[in-house]
Amino acid sequence: MGISRNIKSYLYALIGFAAAVIVDQASKWLAATHLKDSEPFVIIDGVFQLRYLENRGAAFGMLQNRQLLFVAGAVIIFLVVSYLYGKLPHEKKYLPLRICAVLVCAGAVGNMIDRVRLNYVIDFLYFNLIDFPIFNIADCYVVVSCILFIILIFFYYKDSDLDKIISGPGRQDEKK
Repeated sequence: MGISRNIKSYLYALIGFAAAVIVDQASKWLAATHLKDSEPFVIIDGVFQLRYLENRGAAFGMLQNRQLLFVAGAVIIFLVVSYLYGKLPHEKKYLPLRICAVLVCAGAVGNMIDRVRLNYVIDFLYFNLIDFPIFNIADCYVVVSCILFIILIFFYYKDSDLDKIISGPGRQDEKK
């Protein structure tokens, strides 16, 4: 008797989530260890560099020193996305949405860990070519997943696929 498809899906999600959070936290530890109190590390001159920043605000430095608000927001995002993950049908074509959900949760939790532990988020990736705000791996998870989610909803999934999610037959394939 094997593990049910539903349990496997959640197990893979948990492993992917843990791996993504570990990568995020390890990258921030490396940034704090090697970049703090030092000159930026240039990867591509005039384009991209690693530069340490303690961000006490939200994306792009907005809403400075609102840690409780950010932690509560991360918890809410995690709970809502986890709930929606559970509603997704256990079919291969919904795997991209599952991956997006896992990465959004990992990004929210990765930055939440920093806020709870340090009272700020460690940012270190900087595109100086366009003077883009400094960011981190968790931010990448959230932004890339949200962009991919929008692309999937508008260009990949059909209305019938979305109806299947909204109407809640996510448990339908367990009856097969």
